[in-house]
Amino acid sequence: MSDQDVGFGTSDYQIAVYIANRPPIYEYQQLEHLTALTTGEISYIGQHCGNGWRKVFNVYAKLLYALDKQHFNFASFAPTWQQYRDDYLLQTHSKNSLLFSAPQLTPVKNNTNQKAVHIIMGKTHAKSLLSTGALDVELTWLNNEFAINYLQRVIVCPYFDYRQLSNVKIDRLAELIKGLN
Repeated sequence: MSDQDVGFGTSDYQIAVYIANRPPIYEYQQLEHLTALTTGEISYIGQHCGNGWRKVFNVYAKLLYALDKQHFNFASFAPTWQQYRDDYLLQTHSKNSLLFSAPQLTPVKNNTNQKAVHIIMGKTHAKSLLSTGALDVELTWLNNEFAINYLQRVIVCPYFDYRQLSNVKIDRLAELIKGLN
């Protein structure tokens, strides 16, 4: 939602996920803006960057597919999360982003898109953002893995990996997001 957003997806995102690393491909290492992916690009990244990146995209698609249908319509675009991942995730008109930059939170009273949810992937990444001042928000830790700021619509969750963010934890994250609405 800011000119300073760097990553994959669209600037009109409803869901923005923040990750500490970038795919180790030259053009993505040099990326300085937000760019929508094209059909097949997620598969390309998975093939060239390994299983870890495939897991990130799979978990992201599973999360979007698990969200409350009254507030988010991601699941209406495709019959399965796999097809959603391949045909819509982080592409033009997807209303979601995977950002390598720090969250650009605006004061709530001035926020033009107060519906946007900001998900920071990993406790370590969140603590790094907080300690460097790149993120200035007070978080309430719900347990050792999840933290939230309801007013700014920020959630910290485990890294998008099957072991760290299992299906049960994806459902927990979806419930936290529902609680923001």
